[in-house]
Amino acid sequence: MTEMIALLALVQEHAPAAAEHAEAPNVFALTANVSFWTVIIFLILLFVLAKFAFPPILGYAAAREKRIQDALDESARQREETRQLLELQRAELAKARAEAQAIIAESRQAAERVRHDLLNRARAEHEEMLVRARADIEAERARAIETMRREAVELALAAAERLVEKRLDTEADRKLVSDFLSRAEVAEPVGAGR
Repeated sequence: MTEMIALLALVQEHAPAAAEHAEAPNVFALTANVSFWTVIIFLILLFVLAKFAFPPILGYAAAREKRIQDALDESARQREETRQLLELQRAELAKARAEAQAIIAESRQAAERVRHDLLNRARAEHEEMLVRARADIEAERARAIETMRREAVELALAAAERLVEKRLDTEADRKLVSDFLSRAEVAEPVGAGR
């Protein structure tokens, strides 16, 4: 910087003296003196810029390039992580679907087993009810036959009493008619008419 100031001071010292002797300056006229000083000033300016301006500018450019490269690297890393997470999520979704299908299949099998068990129980209860109903019907039939037998004995006794017109021992008569009916039942079973 001090060199610049010294150069400017030198130019100012020679400028008034040259202005007195010179004619009107021509900017476009190429003289060795002007060209020499232009090259010197350019080299000094280039040196000053290289020493003081270019390092910060290049440092800023390098830092910016590094930030951009870091951002690109981070973006690529995040894209890869996203791809991996997406693949993981797809795998987990496929696994969850498979588990759901397995649960549904298992539920169907369990429902089929329950239905089968319920049908078997219903059949067993139905058979049991049929057996009880048949036993009840058979017992009711036996009671009905016994009641009919007693009534038949009573009717037969009443008819015999009228025919004979004398009163016999009722207990003996009942026994006689019961024996007769038992022999008649053996000859022709009561259930044969069903």
